[in-house]
Amino acid sequence: MTVVSDTAPSLLRAYYQVLTGGIESYGDGRELAPLLADDLEFEGPIAGRVTGAAPFRQGVKGFIANVSKIDLIREVNGPDGSAVLYDAHLPKGIVRISEFFTITGGRIQRLHLQYDPAAYVANGGG
Repeated sequence: MTVVSDTAPSLLRAYYQVLTGGIESYGDGRELAPLLADDLEFEGPIAGRVTGAAPFRQGVKGFIANVSKIDLIREVNGPDGSAVLYDAHLPKGIVRISEFFTITGGRIQRLHLQYDPAAYVANGGG
């Protein structure tokens, strides 16, 4: 399933393939690892600020386990980053999520998520 457009960086297309590939194929996040800088800076409404690719790979498992589909609303791509707005289909409903990426050296260096955490939890996000 392709979430972002063909004009999005291949790194982003690979990232969303992992996110929508299902928990059975996710395993320990091995496919996600080469896409992330080792010292990834992540920020989201539930997790707060987290540094390191390993904690992110562990934390994103709940999302991967619960998302059945992502509908792209808008994406913006530049030389050093991208922004993606989408609806995530969760077990009990849909949550609108925006992700802001900073890309350095061919890897995701920073990732900032925005969504309503109460809606995310109420709709079965994990």
